Amino acid sequence: MQNLLSDVVVVDLTRALAGPHAAMMLGDLGARVIKVETPAGGDDSRGWGPPFVEGESTYFLSANRNKESVTADLKSADGKAFLTKLIARADVLIENFRPGVLDRLGFSVERLHELNPGLVVLSITGFGHDGPDGGRAGYDQIAQGEGGLMSITGAVEPTKVGVPIADLLAGMYGAYGALAALHERSITGKGRVVRTSLLASVVGVHAFHGTKWTVAGELPERVGNHHAQIAPYGLYRTQDDIVQVAVGSEGQWRTFAPIVGLDPLDERFAVNSARVAHRDELTAAIEAEFSKESADVWLERLAEKGIPAGKVRDFQQVYEWEQTLSQGLLIDVDHPTLGRIQLPGPPLRFDDQPYAGARETNLPPPRLGEHNESVRAWLE
Repeated sequence: MQNLLSDVVVVDLTRALAGPHAAMMLGDLGARVIKVETPAGGDDSRGWGPPFVEGESTYFLSANRNKESVTADLKSADGKAFLTKLIARADVLIENFRPGVLDRLGFSVERLHELNPGLVVLSITGFGHDGPDGGRAGYDQIAQGEGGLMSITGAVEPTKVGVPIADLLAGMYGAYGALAALHERSITGKGRVVRTSLLASVVGVHAFHGTKWTVAGELPERVGNHHAQIAPYGLYRTQDDIVQVAVGSEGQWRTFAPIVGLDPLDERFAVNSARVAHRDELTAAIEAEFSKESADVWLERLAEKGIPAGKVRDFQQVYEWEQTLSQGLLIDVDHPTLGRIQLPGPPLRFDDQPYAGARETNLPPPRLGEHNESVRAWLE
């Protein structure tokens, strides 16, 4: 199983998060990922903190497992010669420069495919490689706002998602596109360019909010911690804490309503569209009943009736939760500076293996230039 992508070599020219996340996903599947960094400081995220542990940025550690690090000044003759050799041996090249930067370095798409006709090039930009805003720099929170995501997130004012979701989604879409291009290459022998952007990744997950506008002509609005088109579905206060409840069908509603002292046939709540229209009344009625018991009592009671419900856990609770551990979502690696450390791991499992990802042994995020000698020796 650890050999899924073991014959694939990825050259990772990216920094920050979107590109590194895409490369890490391929590394998690067994690819050899060679991260090329600037000699002076490397990936920007090596300096992003606090926290730092023994000088290592936990931000960098989150996006660079299963990679090797080499340093090269791509503006120099030596750096260009080194990258040329890497490209000739690579299957995938990932870059997230602004449009035109790689061309100015002497590595246009045409040049890349002269060096290696089978090369798959994954290009991740902020707003796309062309169009009136194609040259804009891409940063996650800017893309969340420009792409509409913040307009539907939060209760009162527009709110960003708590993780850099535009970056992460662009990385996921990019890895997905690169794998499709690799599959095509196995048939045609030719590589191609795959493009995505932070903007595209955000628009790509608009889901039902998108069609609410494009088909129905209705502008989505913020509804806080409740679902925009289903009720009851959201966060509710109990006697001592909060719980989340998701009543996703009319059958579930008929089960749930009596639990909280409501008549499932009450005309205000009898069907989902009515419940959405009367959401405030419904929420008040549910919370009036929930206030009589603790969150644990309600969670147990709802579970007995098959109603989806859950806690809102902090990160300590998530990483100590037996269910998280059972899914292999934490991995142990031996870091050259930090020693044995634990990292959030890949989200995929294959067959019945106990660990996530496609590698039996995971590589720690590398020190800057840690593999300079071994990679250069491999290229000779």
